[in-house]
Amino acid sequence: MYSFYGTWPWYVSGFIIGAVMLLLIYFGKTFGMSSNLRTLCSAVGAGKNCDFFRFDWKSQRWNLVVVLGAMIGGFIATHYMSDGSGVNLNPDTVTELTAMGIDAPEGKLLPDALVGYEALKSPKVIAILLLGGLLVGFGTRYGGGCTSGHAITGLSNLQLPSLIAVIGFFIGGLIMSWLLLPLIF
Repeated sequence: MYSFYGTWPWYVSGFIIGAVMLLLIYFGKTFGMSSNLRTLCSAVGAGKNCDFFRFDWKSQRWNLVVVLGAMIGGFIATHYMSDGSGVNLNPDTVTELTAMGIDAPEGKLLPDALVGYEALKSPKVIAILLLGGLLVGFGTRYGGGCTSGHAITGLSNLQLPSLIAVIGFFIGGLIMSWLLLPLIF
């Protein structure tokens, strides 16, 4: 019998993602997490101050349920379906990160070098987090969606712009991890 502890096999999670995508396509919906921020801002009245948030957010209520489901699912997976070991990185990766002054995750999702109490006192770390957040927000808006929207919905719908975006995500990730990250730290 399969244990729910640890990472699910690709064929289980892949099947579930594929089934959800087929349901969304059948009902004429698209999936993407970044659009939920716009929907949420519009729902709380941001449209009074900015034209970008003036749209019928009620037609996107179902997508807010996706965010709620992701949060509840993450809580259940972490607290009831996990063995507590957290993130397991390749030992070579841990060695390389340690050489840059970034601690091993030891079960955490983010290293203390970026989000620990001491790190958040550093202007350099604050600048990195703010610049990173700005670039992600700008890139998501400029690129017409986030990684999940392009990689899951866009590729499922055979959209060439999504294929180009996903290739760009991978190239950007490689550039960041191999060239920029060692320069920053």
